[in-house]
Amino acid sequence: MSDFQPAPTTHTFVSQRLRLRYLDWGNPDAPPLILQHGGRDHARSWDWTARELARDWHVICPDLRGHGDSDWSPDGDYGLMAHVYDFAQLVHQLKLAPVTVVAHSYGGSIAMRYAGLYPDNVRRLVAIEGLGPSPKMIEQIHATPLAERIRSWIEAKRGVSGRSHKRYPTIEDAYARMREENHHLSDDQARHLTIHGVSQNEDGTYSWKFDNYFRVLSPFDIPVAEVEALWGAITCPLLLMYGKDSWASNPLDDGRIRHFRDARVISYENAGHWLHHDRFGQFMADLRAFL
Repeated sequence: MSDFQPAPTTHTFVSQRLRLRYLDWGNPDAPPLILQHGGRDHARSWDWTARELARDWHVICPDLRGHGDSDWSPDGDYGLMAHVYDFAQLVHQLKLAPVTVVAHSYGGSIAMRYAGLYPDNVRRLVAIEGLGPSPKMIEQIHATPLAERIRSWIEAKRGVSGRSHKRYPTIEDAYARMREENHHLSDDQARHLTIHGVSQNEDGTYSWKFDNYFRVLSPFDIPVAEVEALWGAITCPLLLMYGKDSWASNPLDDGRIRHFRDARVISYENAGHWLHHDRFGQFMADLRAFL
């Protein structure tokens, strides 16, 4: 395990005709570990975590389709199962199984479905607020008739198709927006996330790298009961992390913890949805103890 490198190398793999980027932090003889970001984020958001882990693990950080430096989906498909396929391809093509996974938010939902589908391929799983909408939120969504939800989705997709990517005059303006989004971030964290999260347009302005179509998620998904069955099929130890200042619902409070065989929950004071940034020291201590 002597091939640790202080900065990652960039690679691509192909899934459903898309070229998807991932970062490899070296140390290829060490046990594999995937750090999977969430929606409207990018692989470089894991840099602090990857540097801490890369001496003991072979760390891989993929960019989801439509995010970071991965291709955008030509049909704007960013449904969960499309991402699950991409994740399965990453593990398959890089021969990572059995793999340890740490995933955030939308990435956590992807990773947990994969772990339920291929339980023998996942050694341990950490999901940072990765269960998706709470039962109450799902109930509210389903209170709207399906036909109405589909019409709203069609209208929203049309709206996004005519929407220009927001342009910031300077990178400092994008940085200010990043600070506004998460007040827990330090100046250095916010600047790092901004630098790696934007690209410069031809006119000199800056825009976020993620595809706006990601904002309009499909009304179609597998039934809730089937998702819960996949959770129940996960056999590896599972750590669920929650920030007390976040919108996400804690599974100890809403009852979803009952669907898991071997799971425990940690909640963080003074932390929001990006608790791995907000409480980095505590997060790393808990993560190392679990791994």
